[in-house]
Amino acid sequence: MLGALTTSAALAGAGLWLRRRVSVRGMRAEAEFPPTGRILDVAGARVHALTEGSGPDLVLIHGASGNARDFTFGLTALLRDRYRVTAFDRPGLGWSGRGKATHDRLFTTAAESPAEQAALLQAASDQLGLRRPIVLGHSYGGAVALAWGLSRPSDTAALVLLSAVSTPWPGGLGAFYAITGSALGGAFVVPLLSALVPDGYVEVSINEIFAPQSPPPGYSAHVGAPLTMRPAAMRANARQVGTLRRHIVEMAPRYSSLPMPVEIVHGQADTIVPFSIHAAPLARQIPGARLTALPGIGHMPHHVAHDTVLEAIDRAAKRAELR
Repeated sequence: MLGALTTSAALAGAGLWLRRRVSVRGMRAEAEFPPTGRILDVAGARVHALTEGSGPDLVLIHGASGNARDFTFGLTALLRDRYRVTAFDRPGLGWSGRGKATHDRLFTTAAESPAEQAALLQAASDQLGLRRPIVLGHSYGGAVALAWGLSRPSDTAALVLLSAVSTPWPGGLGAFYAITGSALGGAFVVPLLSALVPDGYVEVSINEIFAPQSPPPGYSAHVGAPLTMRPAAMRANARQVGTLRRHIVEMAPRYSSLPMPVEIVHGQADTIVPFSIHAAPLARQIPGARLTALPGIGHMPHHVAHDTVLEAIDRAAKRAELR
């Protein structure tokens, strides 16, 4: 009896410690990386948007496990002298909420698919008064940009796709997303990860994302990766990534209907979103799409090949007759 009571007390104490550590880490992340733009209320959903500059509208949509700070590290400063640049936090990440909840078997989901995320960000862009924007998406954000173009073909000036997820890929994503994206994993495993994963893991992950290049000095201190380690953000990211393939399968046959100019920029050394699986077939599917292949470049061309990315954006603007 005494042993059972001692065990129960120890488990209760561990649970309290876990909740306290998760809370402290979350508050520290939010204090260190506060919103840099406006928090919009979009049909009851919170959307964080940073707008700066003047000129034709350009929307920036970040990838998985990220937020708009990925673009404000350097890219927006290079663009704001000739575009009105709006960088969004995607639903569930950064300072954006997940939107209206829907039910999918055992899961409660919100703004999970690229189409749902595009719709929420489009409503936010309408609220901001953006008109016929060029939409740039990186990695997972590329899938959202494609969904944006598919749903608003006449109101989207052009698409610029950087290392974009676009094509159904062979195989799965491994156990991590299957576990953390499940109901039980989200309830029990995600809080453990949020509490126990060491800060050094973030640095290792960033290095892997940039490989074979290295992150620019100061990037990890700026980008706000600890925001993604909050349990709610980890769950949202896991569900979005874990269910992405089935949405890509539905979207891909429709790419040939995209009427706007499309610029594709992709590193041939990208091991996260491989060039041969995504960029090469996508360029063949979209009439008039222009593919810029970057030999030796990995997953982050907007940080390691600035000039090429800027040229693609300006070319998209010219092709769309915005200049």
